[in-house]
Amino acid sequence: MRTRTVLFVLFPGVQSLDVTGPLEVFVGADQWWIRHRGGRPAYRARTASLGGGPVRTSSGLLITPDEDLHHADPPDVLVVPGGSGTRAADPALVEWLRAHASEAGRLVSVCTGAYLLAQAGLLDGRRVTTHWGYADALARQFPEVEVDAEPIFIRDGDLATSAGVTAGIDLALDLVEEDLGHDAALAVARGLVVFLRRPGNQSQFSAQLAAQVARREPLREVQRWITERPEADLSVDSLAHRAHLSPRQFARAFTAEVGMPPGRYVDRVRLEAARRRLEDSNDNISETARACGYGTPEAMRRAFLRVLALSPAEYRRRFQPCAPPTRRPAMAGHVTAAPPSRERHAARHPAL
Repeated sequence: MRTRTVLFVLFPGVQSLDVTGPLEVFVGADQWWIRHRGGRPAYRARTASLGGGPVRTSSGLLITPDEDLHHADPPDVLVVPGGSGTRAADPALVEWLRAHASEAGRLVSVCTGAYLLAQAGLLDGRRVTTHWGYADALARQFPEVEVDAEPIFIRDGDLATSAGVTAGIDLALDLVEEDLGHDAALAVARGLVVFLRRPGNQSQFSAQLAAQVARREPLREVQRWITERPEADLSVDSLAHRAHLSPRQFARAFTAEVGMPPGRYVDRVRLEAARRRLEDSNDNISETARACGYGTPEAMRRAFLRVLALSPAEYRRRFQPCAPPTRRPAMAGHVTAAPPSRERHAARHPAL
């Protein structure tokens, strides 16, 4: 297998994690490949800036690139990160992207790196994503680009765009899995203590953050009730009774204040609750379905396929890093320590 070159574009004001997150994925995959397969390296990751000089990131970190963009060979993967430097982009960098980005085998943006590609005219007619906080502005500024703020990353042929920061890691893992296979990507994910891998169509938002918080206390209390009791009767009639409103008044008021109908909000909360159980517990599929208000495993399966394009069993296989530890009974005179906490990737929170 030939070695794939991955070139990261650096510029003043770049977001350091947009660079180092995906970079660690490709470097980790290369190390795994050499250790387990031998032969040629899988990836050769490089960084480059205009002129080859050091750049100061948005957090103040100084990065010295490997080379000058003007002298870089066309890479197999060109990664354009985001950061505050994309908002007032260097025209020379935009011109370099316009002239050379199409020479790359794959073009990848992380977070607001999509702005640089859009300014270079490389996103016209393409479906892309970016950080949710900047998606509307990107769509307004570049109406010829189809911007979808919902997914954490989008693959559109040789173009791949991702949402903020951690979503760049998800996208890089997706590329590694395509290139080197599931085992390589899984090993990298485990080494970085992240999940392999959030599907690209997973929302950038949790159910609660995707919706507004109701202004009136009775409706806010209903939102809390839904979140805390996904297995309960969450029909409009039942929720309206809790809010002391008629079903029609409740549905109208909830939609106006929360930004979505109560049924859709319930669906999102139940799906999120089911995902957490599949990630964090050993409950079987039937138990999870009942605990999250689906009633039957088939109903939960349909919900997962509709939203995530994965069955619950496949979701668990990908995102539960290992079986949760079982506690042993404490022996007399001994204290059983709680199992160590496990760092979690933000699979059920916004990718910022």
